[in-house]
Amino acid sequence: MADDSFPRLVSLACHDLRTPLATVYGFARTLTRTEELDERSARFIGMIEEASGQMSALLDELGLAARIEAGRWEPSLLEADTLDLARSDDERVGVTGDGTTIETDVDAVRRSLSALAIAAVRHGPVDHVDWAVDGRQLVLSPVTEQAGRVVTGVEQRDLGSLVARLVLTELGGSLELDGTALHVRL
Repeated sequence: MADDSFPRLVSLACHDLRTPLATVYGFARTLTRTEELDERSARFIGMIEEASGQMSALLDELGLAARIEAGRWEPSLLEADTLDLARSDDERVGVTGDGTTIETDVDAVRRSLSALAIAAVRHGPVDHVDWAVDGRQLVLSPVTEQAGRVVTGVEQRDLGSLVARLVLTELGGSLELDGTALHVRL
């Protein structure tokens, strides 16, 4: 087994950062409920609360990557439809096609597919991308040349897409860029 001291260090750091982050988030939530705040202060506290949530999600992703790299990830396998896995709350991501039921780590795969789509939008830059689902085969398009370098990991500029690649391949899937389309097999 390879030396896993760095993944363990990352896991420990993610764990230890949760306590101060929870404190910041907790105080922001408490202040948000205070009626004595003026509109500007309430907006700033709301921004702190939202940023705390984003930091927590990033720590989750980083911790997951460390567990995968150290060989310590134990996916929670449940049945899910591939069409449902590709659906996103983000209006910039569309989904069409026909899914099939698979057994996978639902939350990790859903976050991974969302991260790949958002990376394609953000690094494209494009206004909208679509997942075309055909059973276990999912095709994301359009993926510009610039976004393609990010979602394939050639340019390591997006944590979400890097962790997505780790998750999907660890679960036996594959990712391949073909022109302006990212082909994902679950």
